[in-house]
Amino acid sequence: MSAAVPAEASAAVLQPSEPVSDSAISVQGPDFEKKPSLQELLKSYERIGFQASSLGRAIEIVNRMRKWRLSDEPISADESEDYLSPEIRAQTRCDIFLGYTSNLISSGLREIILYLVKHKHVAAIVTTAGGIEEDFIKCLGKTYLADFHMDGADLRRRGMNRIGNLVVPNDNYCKFEDWLLPILDTMLDEQRATGEVWSPSSFIRRLGKEINNEESVYYWAYKNDIPVFCPALTDGSLGDMIYFHSFRNPGLIVDIVRDIRALNELSRKSKKAGMIILGGGVCKHQIANAMLIRNGADYSVYINTGQEFDGSDSGARPDEAVSWGKIRAGAESVKVFADATLVFPLLVAATFAQD
Repeated sequence: MSAAVPAEASAAVLQPSEPVSDSAISVQGPDFEKKPSLQELLKSYERIGFQASSLGRAIEIVNRMRKWRLSDEPISADESEDYLSPEIRAQTRCDIFLGYTSNLISSGLREIILYLVKHKHVAAIVTTAGGIEEDFIKCLGKTYLADFHMDGADLRRRGMNRIGNLVVPNDNYCKFEDWLLPILDTMLDEQRATGEVWSPSSFIRRLGKEINNEESVYYWAYKNDIPVFCPALTDGSLGDMIYFHSFRNPGLIVDIVRDIRALNELSRKSKKAGMIILGGGVCKHQIANAMLIRNGADYSVYINTGQEFDGSDSGARPDEAVSWGKIRAGAESVKVFADATLVFPLLVAATFAQD
């Protein structure tokens, strides 16, 4: 029997490597012997690999959004006179469009979103009906921690509504109805008196004013004049209340055309635009589609658990949006495959919370 290793086996197993580039980054995790601070720990994510590295990249991109100023760019030949002043250019920032699904307002991410709005870190918001109503409902009654495996029929009998591992007493929605219906009456009276119809964003702005509660995201959006767009305003308890109101006092009009123009124009006029989108569905695509009007976003961060094999926009990676012109070719973008409740607090801690 030969003692020599078969040449073909040796060649297959011991395939030589090409030289590694000097710019290659080696994998390395945090060193807890050094007792890293939170910021040092988050910085270490860049070199851990897998979704930790994606989160590290997301932190880097968001910080680029925050740092950018128009004064970083040379004055173009066709620049508007409004943007020739060095002072104005130094004050002109990247417009950050924040999108999120309703369940995230139901969760404790609401307080993080409130922080961003209160401190004017975002230029515009796009969310769903639940993302609006659950904020106001939380001002009227609490949402509670529960369990994913609670029996649905039993919860229904007890008047408890489950959102994942959270529950909302149905009484909270009754309180919401009691609060909202008189406001709808007043809004209808104003519409009849002025002839001016409402848009989803003006509707939400009015509710933010009426709630007059610093625990509300949309109170701060109203105070800071940050537009909140909700293309599917009727897809939830708000829709139920509008439905009931249409029988009791018909005539209220909510015009979605005004909002698509307002959102698209905000995108078009942005000197630099970034997207931070938590989850998928309407909030993800409405922002991305608005970016098409300006030939794509300059920065994009997606955080969701969606997969692309079913062709859904919710699961699509940023490169699919590049093909549509919704993210610019060569733009900085990343998708973090993760539950936003796990990683968004870390991202904010490493970025906006540093101000």
